[in-house]
Amino acid sequence: MTPDAVALSGPRFQTEPASLYREMRKEHGAVAPVLLDGGVPAWLVLGYRELHQVTNDAALFSRDSDLWNQWDNIPEDWPMLPMIGRRQPSILYTVGERHRQRAAMLSHALERVDPSDLRKCAENHADQLLDAICADGTADLIADYAMLLPVRVLAHLYGFTDDEASGLVAALNDMIDGRERAITGQSHLATSMAQLLADRRVRPADDVTSRMTTDTSGFSDEEIVQDLMVMLAAGHQPTANWIGNSLHLMLTDERFAASLFGGRDSVGAAMNEVLWEDSPTQNVAGRWATRDTQLGSRHIRSGDLLLLGLQGANSDPHVRTDSSVLTGGNNAHFSFGHGEHRCPFPAQEIAEVIARTGIEAVLDRLPDIDLAVPAAFLTRRPSPWLRGLTELPVRFTPTRGLSIGRR
Repeated sequence: MTPDAVALSGPRFQTEPASLYREMRKEHGAVAPVLLDGGVPAWLVLGYRELHQVTNDAALFSRDSDLWNQWDNIPEDWPMLPMIGRRQPSILYTVGERHRQRAAMLSHALERVDPSDLRKCAENHADQLLDAICADGTADLIADYAMLLPVRVLAHLYGFTDDEASGLVAALNDMIDGRERAITGQSHLATSMAQLLADRRVRPADDVTSRMTTDTSGFSDEEIVQDLMVMLAAGHQPTANWIGNSLHLMLTDERFAASLFGGRDSVGAAMNEVLWEDSPTQNVAGRWATRDTQLGSRHIRSGDLLLLGLQGANSDPHVRTDSSVLTGGNNAHFSFGHGEHRCPFPAQEIAEVIARTGIEAVLDRLPDIDLAVPAAFLTRRPSPWLRGLTELPVRFTPTRGLSIGRR
């Protein structure tokens, strides 16, 4: 690894990632040397074409984390273990035919989610959350809304109760932020999923977990638990940040001002622009080189870890010669990944329904909504992986809740 490697931490990844990625690309090229917690070396793939190559060539850039040449240097309490993991029997680290079987199991379980039922569920949970804040005239749309809506909907789809969903939010936040509570958060999530699966083995229901138990490919309970954890983490956190980042854009960019007063045409445009410019998932770990190779003029050694710089690739000037062409209705971004480990299409649809329903509910229910603090005061979560706001304080004219109005 080069001596000028960039630490994958620090405030600039939260405050000004676009300029930071530009500087890294200018100094290091399309593949930049980085250091993870504890000085662990890795490569951050920032080039659009290079990222396409890595995610498209599973034989050369494998998802098998056992290949990593740094395992001897990784302590058992390393805070990034939940994001990288070793010998975790989940779809994230499975390759070849077994991976295709697992992807088919997940897709089958998610495809049977009825779109109209999903939208109704999202609307009901959005209304419940907004009922709790609409009479106050002020709220934090991150803590009070965006961080709660996706996990409540997903928990319902998987078979959890609303009460159980609350504990999952804290566990997911701890795990994704990659700090001292990361492993504790992962443990809570695993225990919750194992209990849910055991319950559904005895009492099947019309939910995602029960459908996974009927798969005939011979997956163990541990494998199913791991996949449920992956689906919840991958479905909740990015969707919550998609809602928060889209609302932030619409509240701070005059191009979307009309949507705040009844228009809806630009909600989809704002959501798509966020996937290009302010992607909820910034970086992903990762791929491991199966042999020595070259990538973006860099010599990659066998077993080296490559991090997928999704936001860096989205803003690659080699493909972003005209931003107006690549945003709008263009979906060629990397925000859902690429290749055989790309986010399954049914999961993308579920995330979009939850996010769009959540955003439209806010615009419908909270009249004359506006930021309660200057935009410059807003801060981002301290995560090298996800990009989301720590809070989004807003003010609006107090209104009566729907449950009150129905009495």
